[in-house]
Amino acid sequence: MYRLLNNAGLCSYYDLNEYAGKNLRQKNRQNQFAYLDETNIKNSLINFRQDGQVHVTFLIPFIHCSSCVYLLENLHRIEQGVTRVDIQFLKKEASIIFNEAEITLRQVVERLADIGYEPHISLNSADKKQSITDRTLIFRLGVAGFCFGNIMLLSFPEYFGYHAQGDDFLKNIFRYLNVVLALPVFFYSAAVFFTSAWKGLRHRHLNIDFPVALAILVTFIRSLVEVFSGAGGGYFDSMTGIVFFMLAGRVLQDRTYAQLSFERNYTDYFPMAATIVDSDGMEKPTPLPQIKAGDTLRIYNGELIPADGILVKGNAEIDYSFVTGESLSVKKEMGEILYAGGRQMAGPIELLTIKEVAQSYLTGLWHKEPYSEERNSSAGGNSFVHGLAKNFTFLVLAIALFSGIYWYMHDATKIWPSVTAVLIIACPCGLLLTATFARGHIMRILGKNGFFVKNAFVIEKFGEIEHLVFDKTGTLTSAANMEVSYHGASLSSLEKIRIASLTIPAYHSLGKAIKNYLSVDQLFPVNNFQYFEGMGVEGEIDGHFYQIGTSSFIHPPIISEIEKGTRLFIKEDGIYLGYFELRQGFRPGIRSMISRLSKRVSLSMLSGDEPHQKGLLSELIPAEGLRFKQMPEDKLNYIQSLKASGIKVAMAGDGLNDAGAMKESDVGICIAEDTNQFTPASDAIIDGKQLHLFDKLMTFCRQEKNIIKICFGFSVIYNVIGIYFAVQASLSPLLAAIIMPCSTLTIIFLTWILSHIAATKLR
Repeated sequence: MYRLLNNAGLCSYYDLNEYAGKNLRQKNRQNQFAYLDETNIKNSLINFRQDGQVHVTFLIPFIHCSSCVYLLENLHRIEQGVTRVDIQFLKKEASIIFNEAEITLRQVVERLADIGYEPHISLNSADKKQSITDRTLIFRLGVAGFCFGNIMLLSFPEYFGYHAQGDDFLKNIFRYLNVVLALPVFFYSAAVFFTSAWKGLRHRHLNIDFPVALAILVTFIRSLVEVFSGAGGGYFDSMTGIVFFMLAGRVLQDRTYAQLSFERNYTDYFPMAATIVDSDGMEKPTPLPQIKAGDTLRIYNGELIPADGILVKGNAEIDYSFVTGESLSVKKEMGEILYAGGRQMAGPIELLTIKEVAQSYLTGLWHKEPYSEERNSSAGGNSFVHGLAKNFTFLVLAIALFSGIYWYMHDATKIWPSVTAVLIIACPCGLLLTATFARGHIMRILGKNGFFVKNAFVIEKFGEIEHLVFDKTGTLTSAANMEVSYHGASLSSLEKIRIASLTIPAYHSLGKAIKNYLSVDQLFPVNNFQYFEGMGVEGEIDGHFYQIGTSSFIHPPIISEIEKGTRLFIKEDGIYLGYFELRQGFRPGIRSMISRLSKRVSLSMLSGDEPHQKGLLSELIPAEGLRFKQMPEDKLNYIQSLKASGIKVAMAGDGLNDAGAMKESDVGICIAEDTNQFTPASDAIIDGKQLHLFDKLMTFCRQEKNIIKICFGFSVIYNVIGIYFAVQASLSPLLAAIIMPCSTLTIIFLTWILSHIAATKLR
């Protein structure tokens, strides 16, 4: 990088800004990772150990580009003892192998943190073993594809009626080879359909896999009978083709959302250990499950409070936004209760634990989900595709029955050929393929637009939503879009430049917002700059001493009561000047999106904040749909009341305070700045930058039904042609070999075309 800048004459950049090139990420405190020296914690994180070689896997949220991958995969050049690092970019995971005799697990983590890639080690990390990718479906697809292709080649003589004299031996060899090739497809590749059909029958439910399994079974049995009786070559090509294309569709769906995690609980957010202070004032890292009532915990700046407790020492300024949705931090006095899930923002504090971690208020939010299991167990069970398949199955069985009765009365020798031919040619494979490939394409298009669904059935449910409930903070608003106002003594142009200059070294989102608000053309160098974590900054600029920070950091004399918001106060040479008030602004495009959305569905907004933005929000959402100071239980109850009225409702939120409501709703949608991690359990995840497309994404999902119905209509045409020949007991292998692939290829082509035509409206 230096050579690149130097050759381009750009090295003057380092003369202009003395902070250029500094790692501005928060420095780790001493002994922050001391808990990794504990044997039980260390063993819970290790995936494999043998002869001093240790394998661990860490989630590293700061992996963003190929440079990150390059640096981490060359960690062995930086740190002696590290043998190898492999990166899974989509999952942002690092698999590390190191020599325990040369470096400890704690030292590995400390080195990663030093170079800016601190792992996310949570309470749930101890329960997670190294993820093993399930490639079973891929293997089944590969076996089916190999056998299908070879059976087609070996069946060409049958297609064209090649019966040259003296070649009967060769013809039989080809037929027996087809039997051999069909066996692994029937017993291995097609097993997923037989298993699913059997489970449905056990629960007295005729699912969509039942007629597919029936068609595969009948095709296989009839083909065996024909081959071993010498009557023909059978329909092994049709059977293996059905299995291959069905599995291909399922693989397409699975690959679309394999890298995302939709299931979360509180252990994903809690640290693995906390610091206990004994009677002598000594610190001891302790695993969270071992913390009990009566223990004294020391919580440092920026750390999460893991258990409910009473504040016994220090100044507490708690950010409860992830629990309540309230964006303002709350000051607590000695003797007040601090609840788990809050984040300390003003230096170290000590609290006396009054509840164990598993009994805290925060964990209670996750345990109030008896309804979620019921909903998940029935997910997809009411899809319109299953209804179509069920009716189609009964129709096919009826045609087969009437065909059998007809030939019983006229020519009994044709009962078996006609009935089996109907079941082979008229199975609802076209419908299943249509649904599978259409949803697969739709999921890929949604993914490209930053919208990821948990499974294919969410697409259908999302398109049927009648009422949409939004959270406010972090959902409609974003910290990246701050609205700033200044209150206090008038600032001269020089004072604006000095204040803006002081915000640059802090590299904080609030500092950026202030600099943008002041809109200055130049900056002064900052001397003796100091950053106080969670409090503020100070430094000398242009011969004057400035301080910017919270009220507890600045200690201003008299501050009038104002509308609530995040406030940063200013002092110049010890004299109080005023304060900046900052509020999270709306995400770009939200106003127009809400306007379009309100014409299609009814809207509500639930917020844990005070109602200081009610006037602004009422311009977007009807006043009767606005609710403020909403606790998680209030949001949950509101969703339940809507569902009790028979309304299909979706909940869009971003934090733990929305988790219960999202799970109770028909579709829970999580708005995330990073779609790979740190999201509550949900049915779908949408990138916050793409929220302005929300209404268009809903419209696109609503078109799924029409796409499937159109494609299924074309597959019915092929079925009618096939049934016409099947009921006459004159279905030849050649005709079956033509109809089955043509039907499949037509469906694949149509779903691709129609999906992309519908997707043009997302632009």
